[in-house]
Amino acid sequence: MAQKKVLVVDDDPKIRTLLRRCLEEDGFSVDEAENGEGVRRAFVGAPPDLVTLDLNLGAEDGLDIARDIRRSHDVAIMMVTGKDDVIDRVVGLELGADDYLTKPFHVREVLARVRAVLRRTKGRAYSQPADDPKGDGLLYLDGLMVDLDRLVLTDREGKDCDLTTADFKLLSAFLRNAKRSLSRDRLMDLIDGGDWAPLDRTIDNQVARLRKKIERDPARPLLIKTVRGIGYMLTESPVESDHRSSSTA
Repeated sequence: MAQKKVLVVDDDPKIRTLLRRCLEEDGFSVDEAENGEGVRRAFVGAPPDLVTLDLNLGAEDGLDIARDIRRSHDVAIMMVTGKDDVIDRVVGLELGADDYLTKPFHVREVLARVRAVLRRTKGRAYSQPADDPKGDGLLYLDGLMVDLDRLVLTDREGKDCDLTTADFKLLSAFLRNAKRSLSRDRLMDLIDGGDWAPLDRTIDNQVARLRKKIERDPARPLLIKTVRGIGYMLTESPVESDHRSSSTA
């Protein structure tokens, strides 16, 4: 973990100093930001590996900052919330946050959670698995088009969807295992999730986020079905097509 960079986002300088001190003592590189502008500056050049993000930034909404980060980056996000901010935690997780920390917190808990999240989210940059259906070309699924070369999902109206690399890795895992029941453990293995706790809801949150982007009605999912007592299953097999040959015809 010595080379990992953490961005601490909080409008309270005392909290930023506390987090910086405990993280640097544990070998992390730490940057600080007190608002959205500071976050944008921190992402110029090499982005951090993890962001601790206080959702109560006074005049700014931390959820909006989390949403902005997720639009263009797939770094790990750990929300920092008050003890009673249950709704903010739920919304933050739905936006793609990986974990949350409740104030007041102990520095040992901070370090344990940061290390756990980084273990789970290591290697998020997508790499083509050896057992992909073709490894190139296009896949068609219920009116959707998946470009395996460009890592792009095109929706039923012909528009490119805003998928993070985590979303694409999860979708790819389902495509490679269509019509198979996959446990949460197996899905974590397929997307290189690393170490995770049995009660971890990471996969459930990622599946919910992916459903919103590929299902015709996310409230009544038909493509990614829940298999009671096991996990999830992609109910349709994709149709393959090599777009390189069609482009030269």
